[in-house]
Amino acid sequence: MSFEGAFMVPHPPLAVAEVGRGDERQIKATLDAYDEVAREIARIRPDTIVITSPHSVMYSDYFHISPGEGAKGDFARFGAGRVSFDVRYDRDFVERLCHIADEVGLPAGVEGERDRSLDHGTMVPLYFINKHYTDYKLVRIGLSGLSLEAHYSLGRMIRSVADGSGRKTVLVSSGDLSHCQKEDGPYGYKKEGPAYDKKLMEVMGRCAFRELLDFDESFLERAEECGHRSFVIMAGAFHDTKCEGRILSHEATFGVGYGIGIFLPKKDMTKMNDEEYMGYKINSSKDPYVRLAWQTIISHVLGKRLPDITDCPGEMLEKRAGAFVSVHEHGMLRGCIGTISATCDNVAEEIRQNAVSAVARDPRFSPVRKDELSALEINVDVLSEAEPISSMDELDVKRYGVIVEKGGRRGLLLPDLDGVDSVTEQVLIAKQKAGIRADETVNMSRFEVIRHI
Repeated sequence: MSFEGAFMVPHPPLAVAEVGRGDERQIKATLDAYDEVAREIARIRPDTIVITSPHSVMYSDYFHISPGEGAKGDFARFGAGRVSFDVRYDRDFVERLCHIADEVGLPAGVEGERDRSLDHGTMVPLYFINKHYTDYKLVRIGLSGLSLEAHYSLGRMIRSVADGSGRKTVLVSSGDLSHCQKEDGPYGYKKEGPAYDKKLMEVMGRCAFRELLDFDESFLERAEECGHRSFVIMAGAFHDTKCEGRILSHEATFGVGYGIGIFLPKKDMTKMNDEEYMGYKINSSKDPYVRLAWQTIISHVLGKRLPDITDCPGEMLEKRAGAFVSVHEHGMLRGCIGTISATCDNVAEEIRQNAVSAVARDPRFSPVRKDELSALEINVDVLSEAEPISSMDELDVKRYGVIVEKGGRRGLLLPDLDGVDSVTEQVLIAKQKAGIRADETVNMSRFEVIRHI
């Protein structure tokens, strides 16, 4: 694992002694916690530090990643121009991240730099880190006006690049909390201010990162928060990863919330038994249906002989059924091919056939490349025999998939899909896939699936 951990930090310029000129002593808990973060980073000795900052170049519909060899900055605008920074960027990391974002259609890249100099959301963390450790390259990323889900996806991509680079990487999520916690604070007082800080710190303390996506956008706006999207990017980096977290401090002395925490990946003992397959790690405890799909995909992409199915469990060799193999990359669909009913002698051969098709013959996507293998997620759906139904009342969007037919055209939609919340939506999408108008009457069948992940 090259992703070594993440750190939630604020960025008040007055925390810098040369700016605060004594006032920084009023947030001693924050300063002490910052020093602990810096010492932990020095202990890890990362090759790359990724900083996400609300004060870097920001667009409403695009993540800006700072380009070039490096950048400089200082605290002159805060009366401390002698405190300066000259950082080197990790260009290889940036190129890999831009490539992945382009592949999956996430709007992110190095275009549109309006100001090359370092922002204080980046420099405040570096001020403390550099006291203990300087042998790193930096990746600086601005936030955006895109959805929380998009920020989460960006975090997953950062993690993927880190794990695939072979370079130790840490993520520093720079962001203040609410700015409206005191009447004499910069934005006055709103009840949402302390409410946001309390809720945010509680979620972070439990490492319940997915809950960051549940914060209502209007609540975030009323709370005048600064760093929530930065923390959501960090959440994405911990996708499907157990975490050991420590909250070090929380203060709102000047009416602005400052929260600091250290979050490290917990060693996953299930991965200690990973088996090597053609140079790639496959968790030996995986469901045998998914493992076969994985082995097939790796073999095909590398141009090797497909895996033998004779060692599969008996149920896979004795049963005949339709099956779908779905491939995702960084949480986004990368390919999905399946059969409604059995076309092969057994379900193992059905999976092997459809796994190849999912990565090579889905007309919506280009074939999967070798450099994408480590970022893929695979699941397999085995279908029951379809049964005719007379109305949508016999459907349940979570339990049943649907098949619609009209004049030789046929469309299928699996059950329990993200974003499909009603039977009406389910049938409409199935019609669209078949090229059937929404107002046309169709014959319908339903089926159940056993989902293997």
